Amino acid sequence: MIELTVEGHLALIRIDNPPANTFTAQGLLELQTTIERLNGNLEVYAAVVTGRGEKFFSAGADIKSFASSDRAQARLMAQRFGAAFEALQEARFVTVAALNGYAMGGGLECALACDLRIAEEQAQMALPEASIGLLPCGCGTQTLPWLIGEGWAKRMILTNERIDAPTALRIGLIEEIVPRGEALARAQALAQRVTTLSPRAVAYSKQLIHLARNGVPRGAALALERERFIDLFDGADQQEGVRAFLEKRKPSWKNA
Repeated sequence: MIELTVEGHLALIRIDNPPANTFTAQGLLELQTTIERLNGNLEVYAAVVTGRGEKFFSAGADIKSFASSDRAQARLMAQRFGAAFEALQEARFVTVAALNGYAMGGGLECALACDLRIAEEQAQMALPEASIGLLPCGCGTQTLPWLIGEGWAKRMILTNERIDAPTALRIGLIEEIVPRGEALARAQALAQRVTTLSPRAVAYSKQLIHLARNGVPRGAALALERERFIDLFDGADQQEGVRAFLEKRKPSWKNA
């Protein structure tokens, strides 16, 4: 269900479970292990996440998984959703979601777990779980209000309001809209920009930015920011970056 392609410093993660690219327990485990594998590959600096086909990024959970009202199955799915999307959210490398269509429920939560989101003009986004007696359990109730504010998060979760691409851009749910069929190419171009930067500096910066969402006191976060700046001087990339700038050439990063 999860396809992985790695070319150079870029990875492509594709959700492939037709017709709607829904998530199963096995598929979520595959996503988690894929992220963990990429975390261990220091040659990967960025990854794009997208859905197979032209209509769905992902429609979220396979609702048939909940038809039996089995609490054990529900617990398994909740654990798998949480583990997979937390792994994606805290990935060492930069992640860009290419929304090629509908991103519903767990599908939107998957996109929310990425660092950046590019949506095609026809994309639709929603967290409709309450309409079938459930609630978002893949970090959606926590990540969405941090990203777009409590008011819009409540509109989406508590009233089942579906958001189109222009609205998503206006409220900060996505970073860019592109024409139909162009999300993947644009996301890959954005990911390619990441590879021009020091991967160690980017990884540290991502960790520091996430401190704000995790409620770390500002004073402690600022102190760690200064320490991480100093830590960069222990690696070869800091020296290479400064030297390349002074020599007016592109740096050759070693992720060290």
